[in-house]
Amino acid sequence: MDSSAIAVTGLRKNYGDKPVLAGIDFEVAAGTVFSMLGPNGAGKTTTVNVLTTLLAADAGTVRVAGYDVATQTKQVRAAIGVTGQFAAVDDLLTGRENLRLMADLRRIKDADQVVARLLEQFELTEAAGKPTSTYSGGMRRKLDLAMTLVGRPRIIFLDEPTTGLDPRSRRTMWQIVRELVAGGTTIFLTTQYLDEADQLADQLVVLDQGRLVAQGTPAELKRRIPGTHVRLRFADQRQLEEAARILPGAQPGAGHGAQPGTQPGAGHDDQDLTLRVPSDGGSRSLRDLLDRLAEHSLDAEEFSVHTPDLDDVFLALTGHATTEANAE
Repeated sequence: MDSSAIAVTGLRKNYGDKPVLAGIDFEVAAGTVFSMLGPNGAGKTTTVNVLTTLLAADAGTVRVAGYDVATQTKQVRAAIGVTGQFAAVDDLLTGRENLRLMADLRRIKDADQVVARLLEQFELTEAAGKPTSTYSGGMRRKLDLAMTLVGRPRIIFLDEPTTGLDPRSRRTMWQIVRELVAGGTTIFLTTQYLDEADQLADQLVVLDQGRLVAQGTPAELKRRIPGTHVRLRFADQRQLEEAARILPGAQPGAGHGAQPGTQPGAGHDDQDLTLRVPSDGGSRSLRDLLDRLAEHSLDAEEFSVHTPDLDDVFLALTGHATTEANAE
């Protein structure tokens, strides 16, 4: 397999007169996590459906694992695995039976060994003999992904894989994804949890109304958005007001902050005693800021550097706040 696990050029798809994908281009490097972000209706699931041969494109070229999805459908399907938004397990079967069924469908020769390995890898051995109707949401998602791995796919599509999971189950899924990538698997991830993309993605794209509005590493996208600042918290109102006077661009912290001349005392929480000071976050600018405080005999009780996160990027690029609803 070459360095590009997925290559998409000029991909277009309309539903009636409505353009859902308006000519998008991107590449996914082999052995990486590639994440596609976007609000509901952006076209994420449509993209996955085209890439996994479930939907025909209206225009453009799409190659997955080196094969054309339009003319080499069988080869593409042999190279990929898909885990959709909802766990596709049979509730009447046990966890082991679900995996064995998938192994039989794929005509795996050493099926028993493969099933045992996957049950152990996904920490499902103890529950293997129980009907999946008794499984928690996290266990069902893990079993669903394990079923996807029966055929050892080179590329796995994860469409909203942790929607509805509790924090512990989400982090377990993250660890599984990291282990898969460390073993050379390519992961195509769609998600609306921006912390998930930040944690996992080597590269990501932001899709909005069928168009790619940004692509790059999480760090690169966050650097495009202004807003890096230093947050300082002071012990009393006098120091706060003096620091606000000497530090260029300083503004009250979260909330509206205290007004000049306000006396300290009841009614002020910690946020009233914080300042936000614009900064590039570099060591030189931080040193200059601290030197300025020292010149005026001011000490901050707390000091932290804050940079824009992917939520800020998402909002700036799409004009929408993120949601945790299901994708389109």
